[in-house]
Amino acid sequence: MKTFGTAPAPHLPARRSVRSVMGLVLLALVPGLLAHAWYFGPGIVIQATLATAFALAFEAAMLRARGKPLRPFLTDLSAPLTAVLFALCVPPLAPWWVAAIGMFAAIVVAKQLFGGLGQNLFNPAMVGLAVVLLAFPREFTQWLPPAGLEGAIAPPGWLASLRAVATGELPLPWEWDTLAQATPLDAVRTLGTQGATLAEIRGAPLFGDFGGRGWEWIANFFALGGLFLLWKRVIPWQVPVATLGTVLLLTLPFWLYDPDLHPFPLQHVFSGALVLAAFFIATDPVSGCTTPRGRLLFGAGVAVLTLAIRRWGSFPDGVAFAVLLMNCAAPWLDAHTRPRILGEGRAP
Repeated sequence: MKTFGTAPAPHLPARRSVRSVMGLVLLALVPGLLAHAWYFGPGIVIQATLATAFALAFEAAMLRARGKPLRPFLTDLSAPLTAVLFALCVPPLAPWWVAAIGMFAAIVVAKQLFGGLGQNLFNPAMVGLAVVLLAFPREFTQWLPPAGLEGAIAPPGWLASLRAVATGELPLPWEWDTLAQATPLDAVRTLGTQGATLAEIRGAPLFGDFGGRGWEWIANFFALGGLFLLWKRVIPWQVPVATLGTVLLLTLPFWLYDPDLHPFPLQHVFSGALVLAAFFIATDPVSGCTTPRGRLLFGAGVAVLTLAIRRWGSFPDGVAFAVLLMNCAAPWLDAHTRPRILGEGRAP
């Protein structure tokens, strides 16, 4: 008679490895990255590759300095994921030193000096982005126009993009003065201060159906990747739902009150990095919240701070600073939203 062997208790399902989780997140980013390359040229692929190389180099150097083994940590895909998230938030033709300094801040300062993977208080990619935003404001005005934009010059190809990233200068016939375009969020802020109504601003070629031309479809593909992660149960649903839902709920009354002064709610969602942040950045399990209610409050806080920075801050898109500020609040939120243990707090 055939018998079946059983393993001793506890009978728990196998947990995903760090490498498999990071790999799934990177896979979910591919549609958005390809859409970005379609609309804004191959610069994003160059940025992602360059940032990954710097991230792995800094990771290896710090692991060696800390006496840690290289192979398990360099192959867990956490450094490439940080690099790709960072690259998706910088201009496609930003010079190489932007990626170098951003990855130094992300990997060395925000990750390894805090103890490595799983010990970081702040999201490493957003630390790197915040540093280069403050250090290189001029480079963050050099955004490219989307492909097919009326009256705009087509984005540079591979060779021209490589030269721009390597030297910081564009080869002829391109020039920054004629090639660089404002992002949709920049345009809303700048033209709004000049007295233009939202209807006039949205009539510009830079805007599409419900957001920035090109940007809205990139956000859609990031949302598709985020839904894939939800389906695979890689990320919790509370953070993206709270982030995007809070933005829609807070902006809808203002738009209904005066649509000529306040942008359409979907324009807030699909014109910047909010969708990317909601699904891929704010859901970081290390620097975010771990309790269900804490995640809801964390996502809502990211939304409120992003809107506040967009409205009153110095940067048109405040996602990086919003996430970092909520990282500071995450331990407090977890402590005050911890589910009560059965019987806890009751009199005997």
